[in-house]
This record gives sequence, structure tokens and C-alpha cells, in this order.
Amino acid sequence: MSGHSKWSTIKHKKGKVDALRSKATSKIGREITVAARMGGADPTGNMRLKLALQKAKENNVPKDNIQRAIQKGVGAVDGSNYEELVYEGYGPAGVAVIVEVMTDNRNRTAADVRHLFSKYGGNLGESGCVSWMFDKKGLFVIDEIAALDEEEVMMLALEAGADDFKAEDDEFEITVAPENFTQVQEALAQNNIKTSVAEVTMIPQTSVPLLGDEASKMMKLMDALEEHDDVQEVYANFDIPEDLM
Repeated sequence: MSGHSKWSTIKHKKGKVDALRSKATSKIGREITVAARMGGADPTGNMRLKLALQKAKENNVPKDNIQRAIQKGVGAVDGSNYEELVYEGYGPAGVAVIVEVMTDNRNRTAADVRHLFSKYGGNLGESGCVSWMFDKKGLFVIDEIAALDEEEVMMLALEAGADDFKAEDDEFEITVAPENFTQVQEALAQNNIKTSVAEVTMIPQTSVPLLGDEASKMMKLMDALEEHDDVQEVYANFDIPEDLM
């Protein structure tokens, strides 16, 4: 695995300390609010809300917080009018980076994101400068594979609508078109196959290998962006050995 798929796996493995968990709760609340505002409060017909609620469950977000976020989205209670924006740029060694944000102050957020790119050896680019290097896909990673039959899992995923299946680094990686995400997820759940990563993400078409100082700067840039209050997701096409990460 390389790029965002490896980064997703690393993030799930290393977990979150309390300070980051509270920040994650806030970010998930924003995502739930926007998802409800755009597609309604019923997750059955709102895939974005369904994924946000799944993330809330994984992060132990209190039910009251979830309900309050949904009510903000449908206008039942007052809430900030968040704006969704996407920034694109380059990290160390020309790594392509996409940053998705939700903000109530685009000028503040733009200045902050530009500063972080510059601080860690990158630069913010124009809209569209790197997005063509990525494909929007559903991603599932299965790391408890000892008791699983590779061929059976592969056939199950492909028959459910998956685009690709890879077995490497003691993990199975399944990619799927976003519209087929739910049916593949349900097929895995019905067969008691647990996933460590289950998300709709941006997967890079090619990757940039990094070592040494460039790898260190790239990891610092990723951490700094993800810790920013307004940043929801960060995608990049770096390839750093897992022991360095």
C-alpha cells in the first residue's frame, strides 16, 4: 500500500489521545451537520450521513452530540453556517496534497493552510492542480486475516461490487466505486469480516517515494494539517516506509 491507504491504516493503528479525540469529536459533528443539511436526517437515503455516523460510533461520540449535530443540519437549532472548501498544493519533493475543510471564516482558514504548507517545505497551488492525480474510491482494509481464506474474501468482495482486491503487508485492501460502498460493506459484515478502515477517500494514481528529511517534513505537514480545527480530511500521494511512519 502507498499514499493515503497506508496513511489511513497507520492513523487507525496508532489511535488517538484524549486531546485529539475531543478535536475529532468536533470535526465529526461538523460533518454530521453538513451531511444532514445536504441530504436530510435519515441515513438510509443519505450515504454521507451514514458514513459520518459510522465514524462517530468508531470514535465514541456521545449520542447527545450526534443528535445536536443532526438538528443543526436540518435547521431545528441554530448553528454555524459552515462552508466546504478544498485546497490543493504540493508537499516536500512535489508530493500532491488535497485538503478538505469546513469553515465559517474562509480567509482565516486559507491563511492558516498556506502557512502550514510553507512551514513544512511545500506550497499551496491553484484549484485543480493535483486533484486529477486522485480517484474517489471506497476503501476497506482488513488486517485480521489469519483465519480468512484470501480467495473467498476476494470473490465475496468482487461479487458484491468491488473494483479491486489486493493482498499485501499482512492485510487485504479492497477498493470500490463510491456508489457500491454500502453493498460491499454489508457483504463483509454479513460474513463477520471486520475492517480496520472503511471509508470513502481519495486514492492516488501514482506515489512519490520519500526518505530522510523529506519524509520527516511530510509527516509533520500531514499531522499539522489534520490537527487544524477547520480541516476535515487530508489526502496525499507520498510513499513512506511504514517503519519510518
